[in-house]
Amino acid sequence: MAATSTSTSYRLGFRLHHQPAPCSGSHPQTSGAVSFLSGSHNFSFKSLETTRRSQLSRISVVVKAESRSEEMQLDISLSPRVNAVKPSKTVAITDQATALVQAGVPVIRLAAGEPDFDTPVVIAEAGINAIREGFTRYTPNAGTQELRVAICHKLKEENGISYTPDQILVSNGAKQSIYQAMLAVCSPGDEVIIPAPFWVSYPEMARLADATPVILPTSISENFLLDPKLLESKLSEKSRLLILCSPSNPTGSVYSKKLLEEIARIVAKHPRLLVLSDEIYEHIIYAPATHISFASLPGMWERTLTVNGFSKAFAMTGWRLGYIAGPKHFVAACNKIQSQFTSGASSVSQKAGVAALGLGYAGGEAVSTMVKAFMERRDFLIKSFGEMEGVRMSEPQGAFYLFIDVSSYYGTEAEGFGKIGDSDSLCRYLLDQAQVALVPGVAFGDDSCIRISYAASLTTLQEAVERIKKALLPLKSAVPV
Repeated sequence: MAATSTSTSYRLGFRLHHQPAPCSGSHPQTSGAVSFLSGSHNFSFKSLETTRRSQLSRISVVVKAESRSEEMQLDISLSPRVNAVKPSKTVAITDQATALVQAGVPVIRLAAGEPDFDTPVVIAEAGINAIREGFTRYTPNAGTQELRVAICHKLKEENGISYTPDQILVSNGAKQSIYQAMLAVCSPGDEVIIPAPFWVSYPEMARLADATPVILPTSISENFLLDPKLLESKLSEKSRLLILCSPSNPTGSVYSKKLLEEIARIVAKHPRLLVLSDEIYEHIIYAPATHISFASLPGMWERTLTVNGFSKAFAMTGWRLGYIAGPKHFVAACNKIQSQFTSGASSVSQKAGVAALGLGYAGGEAVSTMVKAFMERRDFLIKSFGEMEGVRMSEPQGAFYLFIDVSSYYGTEAEGFGKIGDSDSLCRYLLDQAQVALVPGVAFGDDSCIRISYAASLTTLQEAVERIKKALLPLKSAVPV
């Protein structure tokens, strides 16, 4: 089908075949058979109208038969569930930055939450060997016994929590594990309690599960940690799931054992309240901070769903491998969802996962080497941004993000760009003027900040800081000292 102009209007050859019904009766029925006539322009799809139904836009497409004596309307509206979901800003900005790089623009990409290291050789070789040895077929839906046993061992030795293999579900990344958990435990009208700043997908996953996200703000002066008193004041009979992420994306904050125990005492008062503990960054942590699994606290094992994976600590983002651990009743429900959704994770990735867990305590030397590099980069950024006027920050204790308050620049005018009024416009300005891709804090529930990923080489970060400083310099006069 050849386009005859640059217009956005297209034509398709299209014919509905009418055949007599196989049953008795004199009225013909449309068989549903459709043929597309190559090169024919006798038929067309035309957008006729946009109407509002249930507060949603519905677009009707009219299909006209060759005789033009009859027509039917095709409803191409989307479900309310999909229309309620916002696209991921981190994915959108990363894709935009990648497109610019591919177009030859020298953009420094500090938006994605992806380690810049290669997967450790031992892990990669395990995946390669799995392919060579023909380990390329479906695995059990819940994951191979070998990997689930290894995960149980890891959780016992490193986290102090005991599980059996039937209490483990391996999925295509921790993201899938989190979403399936919400689908499994949330009913329409339930509330999912989410401290802000939050990972961008938590609220949208809650909405997809027909639950209501309840956002609890935190303060940079308190290192973006949840205030137990605020939590207690917001809990109700509708509260079904509390999400805790430590170390945190996007702030790098780490919850101390004392604070987690305070939260646990409040949680214990609410029989319907479960806790989803997102521990994907547990190994990327900087002394003296230490990681505590929420399920290890007294009385919390029975109501905690622990999510972890291999993407961050083992630099295995593309392998798509995560898991959930919890009471069998809940994990079996997640397993049922997965069986009708994606089925089991990649057999090759699962072999690689076994190798990753075999590297030693907390990932051994391979992970500690990466963590050392992340800490060096963090220290550089803290020093660099600490010297800039109008920038406030909380020192991250884990993960590989710096979440800095740049709200003092809001309200300034940038020549050739316009007004900078929020985190989104500031990030667009920095992409335009400095060619550095960052993520606006509004995506994480805090519009006063922007997120910088330091999952990039120190040389790259040094160049990025210089570009950012240069771009912010013209705005400095408007910033109160």
